[in-house]
Amino acid sequence: MPKSVQTHRQNHIERQELLKKNKMAAGLVSERFPGVSEIVLHLTYYQRGPHPVLMVRTMNFSPTDYAYFHMDCMREECKNGGFDLTSVVTGLVKARKKTVKGKICCDGKSPSLAPNHASIAYEVSIQSAKPER
Repeated sequence: MPKSVQTHRQNHIERQELLKKNKMAAGLVSERFPGVSEIVLHLTYYQRGPHPVLMVRTMNFSPTDYAYFHMDCMREECKNGGFDLTSVVTGLVKARKKTVKGKICCDGKSPSLAPNHASIAYEVSIQSAKPER
C-alpha cells in the first residue's frame, strides 16, 4: 500500500477517534437537557462562489443521541473550522423557547480560503417532553 494511502487512512482513523471522544464528552441529550424530547436542526450550508448553496440538511436529535452540535466545515482545505451550535441549543433550552433562527460563519483557516469562506443559516427547534400523568 502506498505511503500516502496509509497516511490518509491513519489521519481518517485519528479524526474518527477524536469525533467519538468529543461526542462522548458532550453527553447524551437526556443528560444535558432533561425534559427535551427532540431537537431539530434545519441547516443550509453556504460557500463563497457562483453556487453559494452547498447543502440543505435536517438533523434530528432524540434523548438517546449525543448532545454534540458541532458540524465540520464542508471545505476540505479548511483547518480547525466548522460550526458549533451548542451555545445556540443551550440558550434556547435555558430561555424555554421553542425555536430560533440565525447564521454563523466558519472561522477556520487556510491560505487558500478567504475569511468567511463558508456559513450556515440555521433554525433550531426544541420539543419538550410531555409531563407524565
